[in-house]
Amino acid sequence: MTPERTPAARRSRRGRRRPFSVERRLTEHVDKLAEEHPPIPVDSADYSMVRPRLLAEQFGPVVTYMSRVELEVERNVLELNLLLPDPPAVDKHFYADVWLPQETHHGLLLDRLQSLAGLPQATPDLTHVSFDFRLLGQLGRWNAIQDVSRMLYYLTGVATEQSAILAYNKLHHGLLELGEKAVASTIIAPIRRQEPGHFAYYKIAAQGLWSEIAPWQKWLVRTLRRYTFEPVGAYTKKQWAQFGDVMHHLGITTGGEEELLRYAQQIGRFELELMWAHRQGLRVPTYVLDSLRSAARLAAAAAGPEMRRA
Repeated sequence: MTPERTPAARRSRRGRRRPFSVERRLTEHVDKLAEEHPPIPVDSADYSMVRPRLLAEQFGPVVTYMSRVELEVERNVLELNLLLPDPPAVDKHFYADVWLPQETHHGLLLDRLQSLAGLPQATPDLTHVSFDFRLLGQLGRWNAIQDVSRMLYYLTGVATEQSAILAYNKLHHGLLELGEKAVASTIIAPIRRQEPGHFAYYKIAAQGLWSEIAPWQKWLVRTLRRYTFEPVGAYTKKQWAQFGDVMHHLGITTGGEEELLRYAQQIGRFELELMWAHRQGLRVPTYVLDSLRSAARLAAAAAGPEMRRA
């Protein structure tokens, strides 16, 4: 075995354990995203609305929630800088130089839309980093633990982006049905075109890392994922209820249990196939479906009998 092929040589300071082919694919993917999908200029959109009050009534909770989540990527980057003290260079390039500006502009577009529709502006939390991130960041000074944190980051990214893709597709369709073609075509359509690229990054990265980590790390990832999964952007009980309200306004929970199960399957399909293939007959990770059910129940409780009858 030549020196350059030893495990120590392959596990460079940045990109430890990652096969070169995966590193190359990710680098090419990020470069392509940066070139083909620059941040959407906020002034490029047509904010004219036919019936702004009806838009706010039908989709106000969706736009409000999504604008906050998109704008909170600034805090998410702070969290990642703590969680991953020594990340692969391509990861940092992706989330700091490509993902952050793209998502921030998504939030700005949606925030201006909701303001013009008569809704309150977004109030994102841009600074608070939870103790859990700080603790994992300290533990992440051990390479093996940082690999676990990275795996959780990728899995969260996959689920988050899949949720976003589904939500933007439903929102785009709903706005067209309302006759709001300008908003649908110049705001929602450009945003949804950028989300699949983020999803693809996390998927490639997760597949590559999962093939490299040890069995005990896989066990730990499965365990932590089971207890830490949460709907995108939902960190408090109030936000869980708001996410349930988003599902209601997008028609996800109005179709009954089968529709909710279908939505959960779409969000959890990747990690089901990656991490739970050994569980024969499992249709969706139970923690994904349980979380969505909890969000729906909290939203119904907060809204009262009117929403429960809808």
